[in-house]
Order: sequence, then C-alpha cells, then structure tokens
Amino acid sequence: MKRDKALELLHEHIKNQRTIAHCLASEAVLGAVAKYLGEDEEKWALAGLLHDLDVEHTQENMEKHGLETVRILADYSLDGDLLDAIARHNEINGSGERSTAFHHALAAGETITGLITATALVYPDKKVASVKPKSVVKRMKEKAFAASVNRETIMECEKIGMPLSDFVEVALKAMVGIADDIGL
Repeated sequence: MKRDKALELLHEHIKNQRTIAHCLASEAVLGAVAKYLGEDEEKWALAGLLHDLDVEHTQENMEKHGLETVRILADYSLDGDLLDAIARHNEINGSGERSTAFHHALAAGETITGLITATALVYPDKKVASVKPKSVVKRMKEKAFAASVNRETIMECEKIGMPLSDFVEVALKAMVGIADDIGL
C-alpha cells in the first residue's frame, strides 16, 4: 500500500485531529526506528500510520482495538508481519504477546509519542523542537506526569536493542521533522 492510500484510509476512519497527529507522529517515529535498526522503513512507518485506524470504531473496547484495524486492512494485500504488529500493539485484545522487534518497536514507538507530546505541551512555546531528549527521559521517571502513558511499553525499546536515551533521541528527532504536520 502506498502512503497516499494509507492517508486516505486514515482520514476515512479517523476524524479526530489529535488522533491523526498521533498516527502521523507514530509513522515518523517507526520509520526512524526502522532506519536505526536497519529494517524496512516504509513498512514500519506504514504500521505506525495505520495502527490506530479502528480507534473511533472500537471506542473504549480495548478487546477489539487493533483487531478491527486488521479486519479493515484485510483487502489490501499487506504483509502479515505488519498486520500482526498492528494487532499486537494492544496486548489486551488477545492477539498474543509481543515477540518480534517489529511488535516491540510499534508498541514502544506509538507510546513514546504521547510522552514527547505531553512534554512539549508543558513548554511555554508548546513546540516539540524545544524539547530536549534528557527532559523526556526525566519525565519517564515522573509517574504522575502523563500518567496514562505506559512506561513499561516504552521500555520495550530495550528489547529491540535501543537504549532508552537513543530511542528518545531518535523519536524526538522524527517528531521534530514533522512538527508542522502534528501541530507542535
């Protein structure tokens, strides 16, 4: 699937602009993580872009989140490992534990976007370009800050061979690169 078709699907299924920004940030982060690891940048970025395609359909039903996206994408001849990573980014849906680098990268990558965004929003200019990697790492330790962001999921970056400091730096740089697109 080409990016233009993926964007079309994204806008067809998601109306909330914050969710669209999250998906764009996840796309950038996953592409950057893939590059760092020597993986398929286009495929990993596509997974980041599409991983929450069903979020407005499934609402609060986390037992379906991810699985519905896989169903929506079934007719698009996407690689099975991409669909599997999307299904497993949400462990609550019963799709199984994350076990591959792709699984861990998608889960950690889409989650770190929330912590980086929250960090940017406490800065006076609310710009991701003002955020320093050490600030994000510091916020990781502050459980009350962005409390809904799962720190354990972010730490799955270590399961793919990326120390937290490198992961934060790669993710932050990726988000700075698309700051206008995500409104930060």
